Amino acid sequence: MQGLLQTEVWQGKTVADLLSIEFLMSAVGSVVAAIAILILGWIISAWLQGRVRALGRKHKNLDDMLFDFLSAIVRYLVLGFAILFVLNTFGVQTTSVVAVIGAAGLAVGLALQGTLSNIAAGVMLILFRPIKLGDFVDVGGTMGTVQSLTLNFTELADLSNAQVIIPNAQVWGNVITNYSANATRRAEWTFGVGYGVNLAEAERIIRDTIMADPRSKADPAPFIQVNNLGASSVDFLVRVWCDAGELFGYQADMKRKVKEALDAGGVDIPFPTTTIVQAAS
Repeated sequence: MQGLLQTEVWQGKTVADLLSIEFLMSAVGSVVAAIAILILGWIISAWLQGRVRALGRKHKNLDDMLFDFLSAIVRYLVLGFAILFVLNTFGVQTTSVVAVIGAAGLAVGLALQGTLSNIAAGVMLILFRPIKLGDFVDVGGTMGTVQSLTLNFTELADLSNAQVIIPNAQVWGNVITNYSANATRRAEWTFGVGYGVNLAEAERIIRDTIMADPRSKADPAPFIQVNNLGASSVDFLVRVWCDAGELFGYQADMKRKVKEALDAGGVDIPFPTTTIVQAAS
């Protein structure tokens, strides 16, 4: 029995040392200190996370998505330091723990290269913000409204309101067209009229019809000029600015209105014809 009590079991301490009142009191104190550190770390991390989020929502020109990301990083950093303090309280060499975590992280990183590339791309998307929540975008040929952006994927609602999930690596590595980035957009049409019509009158009808619409902007000045002499038509190229959110509906409406106005003004709108000559028998 005496030999068992003198057996060394942990950090040079014998069984008898571990059963002593002094050691038990020290162990209880370490446990209490560890619990207090964890609770304090949890409270501080939650408070700092809330403060960072509130900072993003306080100023309208700051991106909420970016500050949500930063607040999560702040919280995990505080919790990580709290755990290191707890290990140090129990006498664990934190330097060796950090080394082990680093080696394990390297192994996990090699095994999860695809996932980590998505996370790295997500960080770039959040930091540089080429797209934001609510933007209407085209990512590699997929068009939709940005619904959410996480570290792993970007969620779009396409034109039929179907959910589209795109890995962030494909978003960051693709051409991104953001239709919502600018407040105004330039609409463009081509209207063809017959060779026999009065071009000045046709231009006036097109200009008056389009500029009568309240969505049309007079500044910058609209561009309405003959651009092409086609096989069967004289083509007007028309470019007019409007608010970005009204572009698609505006373009569709003006096609119909200009066609109806040209018809009402007696302006011929040609279409391709084919003349068949019958050979004499």
